[in-house]
Amino acid sequence: MTIKISSSVGYKKSEDYNTEITDGLSQNYRSIIELLGEDAEREGLLKTPERVAKAMLYMMQGYEMDANEILNSAKFHESYSEMVIVKDIELYSMCEHHMLPFFGKAHVAYIPNGYITGLSKIARVVDCFSRRLQVQERMTHQILDAIQETLNPLGVAVVIEAKHLCMMMRGVSKQNSVTTTSAFSGQFEANETRSEFLRLIAATLN
Repeated sequence: MTIKISSSVGYKKSEDYNTEITDGLSQNYRSIIELLGEDAEREGLLKTPERVAKAMLYMMQGYEMDANEILNSAKFHESYSEMVIVKDIELYSMCEHHMLPFFGKAHVAYIPNGYITGLSKIARVVDCFSRRLQVQERMTHQILDAIQETLNPLGVAVVIEAKHLCMMMRGVSKQNSVTTTSAFSGQFEANETRSEFLRLIAATLN
């Protein structure tokens, strides 16, 4: 989806969506609204099915992204062989069990083995896997595997901390719970290297 800003009189929003998919989703969301007992024809809900359809397509755009292509698009020869950390990467995803959001931060590190990638590409890899129907455990390993396969580093570390609305809004209704998952490969499987990574992501550097 693209948004174009026009003259000073305001803005003009230009959206590019697959019409067939958008229409199909809109019809289904309209049915959901009606099955819930609402009037899909009332003013406030008249355009809601289309809005939700487009929002869902935007939030699920990870299915159209390829993590390996993202990393390869900015892959460079470099002799640097110390830890590279990108921490506090915001992520927003959708629980595949209840289709409710979960959100938080990802901390990703790798130790180069002849190649590095653009720092923004690490964040885009997180988006690639978070903008899908997901479980946090799987996503953690998918991020690690993509970096390991594409860059072949000496090791990769991924830690994700997230809050899940399926726990906060329904069921046990625990608003302050945070789920943490981690995955490590290569040199990060050694206690010393892993401990250094965990210490660095917890630190506030001035």
